[in-house]
This record gives sequence, C-alpha cells and structure tokens, in this order.
Amino acid sequence: MENNQTEISSLGEFGLIDRITKDFPLRNESSKKGVGDDAAVLNFGDKEVLVTTDLLLEGIHFDLRYVPLKHLGYKSAIVNFSDIYAMNGTPKQITVSLGVSSRFTVEHIEELYAGIRLACEIYGVDLVGGDTSASVTGLVISVTCIGESEKGETVFRSGAKPTDLICVSGDLGAAYMGLQLLERENQVAAQSKEGKDFQPDFSGKEYILERQLKPEARKDIVAMLKENGIKPTSMMDVSDGLSSELLHICKASDTGCRIYEDKIPIDYQTAVMAEELNMNLVMTAMNGGEDYELLFTVPLTEHDKVEKLKGVSIIGYVTEPNLGAAMVTRDGNEIPITAQGWNSLAASQQ
Repeated sequence: MENNQTEISSLGEFGLIDRITKDFPLRNESSKKGVGDDAAVLNFGDKEVLVTTDLLLEGIHFDLRYVPLKHLGYKSAIVNFSDIYAMNGTPKQITVSLGVSSRFTVEHIEELYAGIRLACEIYGVDLVGGDTSASVTGLVISVTCIGESEKGETVFRSGAKPTDLICVSGDLGAAYMGLQLLERENQVAAQSKEGKDFQPDFSGKEYILERQLKPEARKDIVAMLKENGIKPTSMMDVSDGLSSELLHICKASDTGCRIYEDKIPIDYQTAVMAEELNMNLVMTAMNGGEDYELLFTVPLTEHDKVEKLKGVSIIGYVTEPNLGAAMVTRDGNEIPITAQGWNSLAASQQ
C-alpha cells in the first residue's frame, strides 16, 4: 500500500462512515435523518419511516463451528429490530439478502430462514423481499429493516442535555461472556480425543449462552416507557459496548457524562464466567457488546418514574461537554471512558 494511503482500521467503523458519507447532503424533503443514527428517518405524512441495515459476514460476525443456522437467522433479524426500537419506533418489514458459497445446501438455507421466520412471528414483522447471490467467501447476510414511529416521537442520539439521567435496560456483558464460553468449548473440542462425541459443558451457563446465540430486542422497554409517559431525550442500542455507545451519544448531543461503576447492571452468570477466565468484570460489561439492551437518557424530572421501572437501571447523568466522559469508580476516582468496544474493521485486520 502506498505511504499516503489510510488503513481502514485506523478510522474504525464510525470514522469510515463519517469519511465516506460527509459529501452526501440530503436533497429530498422526505429524508429527515440520513447517516449517523441507528436508523434513517423518512418523513411521510403523519408517520416517520425508519430504515436500518446490518451486514453479517462469516468469520467476522459469526463462526458456524458453534453458531446454529437457525439461531443465526433469528439473531440477524433481531439486531435490525433492535435498531428500530432504539429510535423509539416499531419494526414492520425486512428484506434479506444472502451471499451463499457452494458448501451450503438448500436445507441449510431453510434452517437459516426458519430462524428469521420465528423472529418475524414473535415481533410481528413481514419479510417483503431480498436478493441471493453466489459467494466465494462463505456466508454473507444483509438485512434491511423498515419501521415507523408517530410523527414527533422518534428519538435520536443527539437529544441528551446536561443533568439528564443515563439509563440502561437489562444487564451488560452477558453476550460477550457467552461468546467467550463458546470459543473456549470450541477449542477444547478441537483438542479432544473424543472427536465428534465431545460434549461441551454449558451447565449453569445457559443465560450467557442464550444472550449470545439468541438475543432479544427490547420491545418491552419501549412499550413500558410509553405506558409511563416517558419519552427519552436520546437513545441507542448497546451493540458495540456501553463505552462506545455512551461516546456516540455524547458526541451527537455535544455533552459529557458520568456513570458509576457500582450502578452498571451485571448478571451473576456473567460475573462467574469473567472470574473463571480471569477477566475484568466491569471492563467486560463496558466493552463487550452484542447485549442489544437500550441505553437512553431522560430528564432529571422523570427520576421518580424511571426509578420504579422494572428492568431499568439509572447508571449516571449527562454533563456539560467540557467535563468529558468518565466512569466514577467504587473508590471515587474517575476513569476516562474510551471506545474499546467491538470494531469489526479492526478485528478483520487480525
């Protein structure tokens, strides 16, 4: 590569997106929000149309040695639904495009689509199209999801204000620990003399396994917020890790933030697995990714309402931008938050 060329990994996913899309101004009145949020927003009358796309590549985003095709199909749909819910919207349709190598049979593809169909049934979404092509690099899955929200109800990353409370649904780090468990058992299987008869040990770790293989989009949290009359000022889903998502909200909203180490919600199985692997538990929760929980901010005046919501934790508050983004440790020190979450472009360089 010539000396004046830039390595893609040096920019990261979002840096690359910023670089290649900065010269694409929105030209149509119906294009309300383009690149730079969880989903695009199109304005059609009394509804706002949300559009999001995810690309999943074998060897980068999934490993078929331990990911069943049905689970992969389910997850490929769910990650798109999650982006729509993160905009305070409702997913309505998806299109699915595949790149398929010659090692896959019709039955393999049917198994993949069985997972997609199950996700569509549970979340009330229609499969309305797609494309299929040959691939020389394994399985490629591209899903586009179209959703909608009532006019004025869409929530962006850019609405957070100083003193807003920072909240997160569910718990964090479990999906990453599930991945570590799968990779460990896969390595043990490869070294085992039992061959195909090897049985991985997942006992007592079913929760973290499910969080990795069969995540759910937090439709219930969006519904609960609406039922309680709470509209977040900003929102994202936690796909790349809490640290990265916090920085995205701070950048988009031109704010800083403070979160508290002892407020970050972590499941018991996640803690046990981190201890087994001698990994830092809090860093796992901050940087693991693929939790698909909702990270959102609400006005301080909503504190009493939010505090009563089941499955929602208040983990910090939004600050003025000059204070930066930091985590307050249990002993009162502040550690700057850095984007150490999942970066597929860096991972692909390994």
